[in-house]
Amino acid sequence: MSDRSVSRRKQQKQWYTVLAPEQFDREELGETPADEPEKVLGRTIETTLGDLKNDASENNTKLTFKINEVASDSAYTEFVKHELTRDYLRSLTRRGSSKIAAYITVLTSDDYRVQIQPVAYTTMSADASQEKAIRREMIDLVRETASERTFKDLIDGVVEGRLSSAIYNEAKEIYPIRRVEVQKATLEAHPEEVAAEEETSVDVDADEVAVEDIEDEA
Repeated sequence: MSDRSVSRRKQQKQWYTVLAPEQFDREELGETPADEPEKVLGRTIETTLGDLKNDASENNTKLTFKINEVASDSAYTEFVKHELTRDYLRSLTRRGSSKIAAYITVLTSDDYRVQIQPVAYTTMSADASQEKAIRREMIDLVRETASERTFKDLIDGVVEGRLSSAIYNEAKEIYPIRRVEVQKATLEAHPEEVAAEEETSVDVDADEVAVEDIEDEA
């Protein structure tokens, strides 16, 4: 291919302005090029909460968005992941204290499946039973919170720190807590994907029951 052909193809590419979801005030995330709008779909953009808020103190929070719609020269995104930086999490660790983490997969009230990973840091070293009780409290509270909230409201609670504050207030009744954070929150499935999985699961279970019934009759 000649240099002229390569140059012509580059000139045909259009730049699309990537925008954050409405819950993040449609802040501009950057630009991405493509020669066809469809090629923009599915691309991911990573930024920090600090960049969105113009607040350097929030740069320890990374946010990932995925383009799911293109209109004119704008590319719209959905939230897919919230994650604290490793350096920040490492700075929270103290000798003589306990780090208690949990990994919880939940369904929101509008049927989005999300994995939430809270982590609690105690003021002193907790024993095994205390760690277990704190982890159980984290799991129960996250599940209850998710079941009562939409996906948008749940993510707002994670990003704005309301969920970690709620965990802190409950866990400190079990053992002195220094800090609680949600170290990661990840969108795992949309409602239509969850519904499809549940339908498949029901079909499989029904087949298994039918096979067992036939074997019993034999």
